[in-house]
Parts: sequence; C-alpha cells; structure tokens
Amino acid sequence: MAVTLRSGQPVLPKAIAFDCYDTLFANTHDAWKVCFGEIIEALNLPLNAEEFWTHWRKYEVNFRKIRTDLGRPYNSPPFKSYRQAWTESFQQVFDDLDLDADAKAAGDRAALHMTDRPVFPETVEALKLLKGRVKLGVFSNADDEGLLPLLASEGLEFDFIASSQSAQVYKPALAAFKHLYEGLETEASKIWYVGDKLFDDVLGGYRSGATTVWINRNGEEVDREPAPDIEITDLRELSGILEHIGG
Repeated sequence: MAVTLRSGQPVLPKAIAFDCYDTLFANTHDAWKVCFGEIIEALNLPLNAEEFWTHWRKYEVNFRKIRTDLGRPYNSPPFKSYRQAWTESFQQVFDDLDLDADAKAAGDRAALHMTDRPVFPETVEALKLLKGRVKLGVFSNADDEGLLPLLASEGLEFDFIASSQSAQVYKPALAAFKHLYEGLETEASKIWYVGDKLFDDVLGGYRSGATTVWINRNGEEVDREPAPDIEITDLRELSGILEHIGG
C-alpha cells in the first residue's frame, strides 16, 4: 500500500464521500461481456459477446461524451438515465446490423446487471474503520435500481446516498457535487471525495472545492490536470491518513 500527498497535509474532513463502481465495487469489462452473453442467449442473437459489446460500447461512450457540457451547463442535453441511454444504444446496434431484436429487453437486462458486481476485498473493512469518525456518503454516476441494491447487498451504510439519476445530473458537473454536499450537510472544503476516475471524480471534486482522493489500484499515471490531492492504492489507507493528521 502507498499514499501520495500532493498538496501538503490535507484538511481534516467532516465527511468522506465515494464513487461506487470501480471504487467500492469492481466493474470490469469481463463482467460486461458476461451480461452481453446473457442478452445474446435471451434474445437469440447471431453475435458473440465480444463483437456485440464492442459495437454497443461505441454508442455508449458517445453518450458519456455529450451528456454534460462543463463550460455551459445550460447547454447540456436533457438528462437520460443509463437504462434509457443503454436501450437507445442497443437499438442503434440492432439497426446497424439489421437485426429485429428487442432493444428494451436488452436495456432492461443491462441495467439490472449493475446490481451484481463484486465488492473490492478491502471495502467493508475500510468503511468500518471510518464509521463514526466522519460522515460517509456516496455519489455514483448510476441508476438507483443498480446502485441501491448493490450497496445493500454488502450491508454498506452511509449518511447520504445519491446517484446521477436521483440528482438528474452526471459527474463531473458541479451540480452533482452540490447535491452530494447538501445531502451530507457539509461544506465542500470539509469533504474528501474518493473515486477512481480522473475526469469524473478528481476533476469534478476539484472544481467543487473538495479534497480529491484518487484510488489507483492499477498503478496508472496521472495523465490530466488537475492532479488529485491524495492518491491511494487501498481504501483502508484513508483511515491511516486520518490518524496521521489527528482525526
């Protein structure tokens, strides 16, 4: 385990909030391909999971690119849930391949698959170490129907849980973080936000005024600005940092 502090000793937080997928729970490409294999079987599609996922992913990535205008939030398109956006992506794939298939059924199955992801080995212990010392929160770019059952499956408890669906906005938009901070009843300067994405989590947290914590389990390089205030490789390191600064 290793901790990197890039902005000196961090401010002692009153609350620590987390992203969910790939922060508290793994969300791998392999898990997605399992889901696509299930869709192929259920809809009797003449595809293999790899090509189906790759084709669909092109449209899903485009949705992520255009859903938030950071410079002019008022120009962002109307909010779409993942279920809706994914269903539309499936329909585009089926149109491209001239397949008469049920895009809604595919979108439904993909959305519900998000309730079934493995928790990272240290997640439960890390949250137990923090409980009672600071408020705990979650804001995830996710639909409630996936996020809430997933957190409940491991008995994880938080003072406030929000999703992009409940807030009607996606990270890294400032409105997403404002919604989180209002729910935690804590000002941004007293919050640490922990996530795995340099764009959604670190950039969004930085712009909102929080202390940013990047969970970097795979030894990746910081390849965009701003750099995270704190970099960790294991969520349990958060407790050690609190002890170091007197929390």
